[in-house]
Amino acid sequence: MATNGALGRKLKMGIVGGGQGSFIGRVHVTAAVLDNRAELVAGAFSSDAARSRASAADYAVDASRAYASYEEMFAREKSLPPGERIDFVSVTTPNHMHFPVAKAAVEAGFNVVCDKPLTLTLAEAEALAAIVAASPVVFAVTHNYTGYPLVRQAREMILSGELGDIQAIRAEYIQGWLRTRLEAEGQKQAAWRTDPKKSGAAGCFGDIGTHAYNLGRYMTGILPEKISANLRIFEPARALDDYGHAVIRYENGALGTVTASQISHGRENDVRIQVDGTLASLEWHQENPNQLFVRKNGEPHRIYTRDPNAPYMNATGKAACRLPSGHPEAFFEAFANIYRAAYDAMELALTGRPFERTNTIYPNIHDGVEGMYFIEQSVASSKDDGAWLPLRHPLARH
Repeated sequence: MATNGALGRKLKMGIVGGGQGSFIGRVHVTAAVLDNRAELVAGAFSSDAARSRASAADYAVDASRAYASYEEMFAREKSLPPGERIDFVSVTTPNHMHFPVAKAAVEAGFNVVCDKPLTLTLAEAEALAAIVAASPVVFAVTHNYTGYPLVRQAREMILSGELGDIQAIRAEYIQGWLRTRLEAEGQKQAAWRTDPKKSGAAGCFGDIGTHAYNLGRYMTGILPEKISANLRIFEPARALDDYGHAVIRYENGALGTVTASQISHGRENDVRIQVDGTLASLEWHQENPNQLFVRKNGEPHRIYTRDPNAPYMNATGKAACRLPSGHPEAFFEAFANIYRAAYDAMELALTGRPFERTNTIYPNIHDGVEGMYFIEQSVASSKDDGAWLPLRHPLARH
């Protein structure tokens, strides 16, 4: 895909995190450059200067723009003339660093793409939302499953009324990789995800339960009312939950469930969602993302495949496709769809034109705050034996 004409050049990307041994940093960079609209030119890949330089070489970033801290990167890059400095920052650190990095980036005037969850605490998320609201920057959050073509297809089907009134949402995210205490063996990804100081108030529910909840909100647009949750630590001596479920009451009367596990044998990355309406129901599985199941009583079950040329595909679903039917399109492309939509907004912002800040196709700061509210209310409900607690945050978007 050619670069957008609004700027007449590629957007310049900086990254915080993503150094050697990082999984999500490499994903962000791969997705960010997929459509040839951006290039990685700078990074604070590590707080250790030598490691940051070594990591920069892995990304073909010049050593002069490999910084030892995000503070140094923002100060140095801000001093460069427009067109040479970075246009946006991707935040790919563990959760506890999201707030200070994103806050500093926004205050320096840089657009931001932040990994989820938005921050370590709800208070940080609310403070960051206020800073973003008072700034001219674009802020995207990578709830990446919202970028899959058939998730967007389903969203448009639901919002246009094809399923009728929505009555039930069942979302789950099931993994098995933390069945044993990998964190005690020094495994990097397990260590920070199970550390309350780096991950936050929740473990499994914060890491992947938020994705399941966000999918239901994104696809249906229905506002939540209350939540009752039960979280458990099944692996002895672990500090944060590794399994949990929640029941959600929505404002329109619908019921929802969210189940998340990281201790289920043999399960890899099993994200799935089912939505029941009065006219039809649908079902989507992340491990088989190019199929969407649509069912109506008395009719043959339908399987929508990801085919941008098919008459059943709506405009939203087609717009998220890059490949012809039959060619698997999945994880990297979904991430890239979030970046692509954010780039459209960034190019408007960088040329001084207005852009939509709330009702965006990509997850934004409002979705990030909602995710943090979901985490904190789930933890609070579980501590109170599943008590029903409010779930609609004032910043929740329709």
